[in-house]
Amino acid sequence: MSAIALGSSAGRRTLAASIVGSGAVFLEGTVVNVALPAIARDLGLGLEGVQWVINAYLLALGALTLLGGALGDRYGRRKLFVTGAVAFAIATAGCALAPSDMVLLGLRFVQGSAGAMLVPNSLAMLEASFSEEERGTAIGRWAGWSSVSSALGPLIGGWLVDAASWRWVFAAIAPVALTAAWLASGGQDTSRGDARGKEHSIDYTGAALMVTGLGALTAGLINGPRAGFTQPIILGSLGTRALLLVANPNNPVPFVD
Repeated sequence: MSAIALGSSAGRRTLAASIVGSGAVFLEGTVVNVALPAIARDLGLGLEGVQWVINAYLLALGALTLLGGALGDRYGRRKLFVTGAVAFAIATAGCALAPSDMVLLGLRFVQGSAGAMLVPNSLAMLEASFSEEERGTAIGRWAGWSSVSSALGPLIGGWLVDAASWRWVFAAIAPVALTAAWLASGGQDTSRGDARGKEHSIDYTGAALMVTGLGALTAGLINGPRAGFTQPIILGSLGTRALLLVANPNNPVPFVD
């Protein structure tokens, strides 16, 4: 694929898609924090439940980011970006309508999983689209605006909770993700399938072990202060984490075999 100029219509659209898409993920990571008291009141969440509202999202986002990047290398960065943006919008809209705490927590995990497809491919899309001379400028703008979106999260979240409801903290982000999908659609896709992706399989086992292991660790740390870290169930959670994270010693992180 030939490089596109940063100042061209296609270049501006690609950069805008990358900034808006990753910005939605980063914004969602901070905007929810100020809505936690309202969410806890409406859904009857205790301290552990409130912690899971944050950690279910961050767990999936952190554990599956390498897998999302590997899938982009195999099947196309732009395609995975659009898929992740649409899935993120759907999950976010679902969070806004969640009738119970368990539905909300499940959708928060789906949100994070979609973000794990979106974020690494937003940056990879820039790397593949622009020439070496303009790549640094594009990535710098992406990083700068991503930082702005994270910083604005608490301000926007507080205003939405006061003006309307905590559900609008989610509902307001869904159109942003859909806008990113629209901006990225139609452009020429890139992948490394010819060079590497078709020669190796995606390490789904490593991804599953990573999610399960980090999930067990998170559960142990969340429930430990209440139940006591010497309780068998807490020790079992922490021990399970250690076993699962080393269960795939040839490839401890999800990438390609």
